[in-house]
Amino acid sequence: MSAPGGVEVVNFGCRLNIAEGEAVRDAATRAGAGNMIVFNSCAVTDEALRQARQAVRRALRERPGANVVVTGCAAELEGQRFADMGARVVANDAKGLAASYCAASVSRAGLKAGSPHQPLALGEAKGVYTPALSGADHARAFLGVQTGCSHSCTFCATVLARGSARSATVEAVVDAARTALERGQREIVLTGVDLASYGDDNGTSLSALIEALLELPIERLRLSSLDPDRVDDALFALITQQRRVMPHVHLSLQAGDDMVLTRMKRRHRRADAVRLIERLKTARPDIAIGADLIAGFPTEDDKMFANSLALIDDADIVFGHIFPYSPRAGTPAARMPQVGRALARERAAILREANARRRHAWMDAQRGQRASMLVERDGLTGHGETFAALTLAAPATPGSIVPVRLAARDGDRMIAERIAA
Repeated sequence: MSAPGGVEVVNFGCRLNIAEGEAVRDAATRAGAGNMIVFNSCAVTDEALRQARQAVRRALRERPGANVVVTGCAAELEGQRFADMGARVVANDAKGLAASYCAASVSRAGLKAGSPHQPLALGEAKGVYTPALSGADHARAFLGVQTGCSHSCTFCATVLARGSARSATVEAVVDAARTALERGQREIVLTGVDLASYGDDNGTSLSALIEALLELPIERLRLSSLDPDRVDDALFALITQQRRVMPHVHLSLQAGDDMVLTRMKRRHRRADAVRLIERLKTARPDIAIGADLIAGFPTEDDKMFANSLALIDDADIVFGHIFPYSPRAGTPAARMPQVGRALARERAAILREANARRRHAWMDAQRGQRASMLVERDGLTGHGETFAALTLAAPATPGSIVPVRLAARDGDRMIAERIAA
């Protein structure tokens, strides 16, 4: 949010967008923009697109004097639609440029040059990615280290919206991490569209980046979603042996049936995922597993869905990011035989219920255990090392890391009592 007459940025979707949102705010402020609201949109599902359209319509209706700008993935995929509403459109690759928010604008393919709704800037040629660091208003610092994806999963429109994978340099990421540490943030979350591919384009690797970051006095380093087929020996060792790398692994699994995985063009199979998780938990038993899962992928029958449902227990998934499949225009999966949105939603609900049971059992088993809690800005809530959501019985200093004992579960959170170090 911003002061009246300033720049307000509304982020939708992933942690990378949260990190990039700060670059958007900075760029628009440097450009001297005023009375501007920028929607940094997401397009991972139909619901994400619907939310972006709804928010833009509301802003145009309720704030008629504001400069309404749309950027992000939804702007890439539906730029003309947002322009027709009356919003200005900024390409994803240009959203961190001050020139994108100046009064002068440039025409773009698909939009009429000279129209009042043309975009503010064209995207730069896709090249080296500049790290994106979230603002100081977060207890944790989200640090975007790469964007784009060079894979061709049949359900995903990310490559259409963000292009092929590009990575920031190790030196630039380390500099951004120093900034976060200097302003007092004690946990850094590495994020990207395809984080595990970091360095593929510039001769380094995610494990090399982590090693460089651990030379800094970072107290907690957390990784966002990883493709299971990219967890090599070096990355495995860092996750399981470095105590400052948090015991929380989120994997891009997507399904638990081999035929569905094949039709998705994923690069792992069910047994690969289960075996990796077994190895991780053997090497570091406190690791908590999260996973992305799609319900109702085209051609998914009852048996295929049952395999995905069973994966929640077989892979000990306690943090499921579960959503129903929705067809993305321009992707191969959109042309496959569909199972129907109602059935996809029903199956997603079943997966979420199963995941909640697994998570609650996992949380209940932690009663009485000690944990280290990063306190959020409200002074009462936060997360443990495993990313378990915690609530303090009494407030603590925002941004601090405090030792606690887990007393009881309250829904999806644990009540935590502060104890002596």
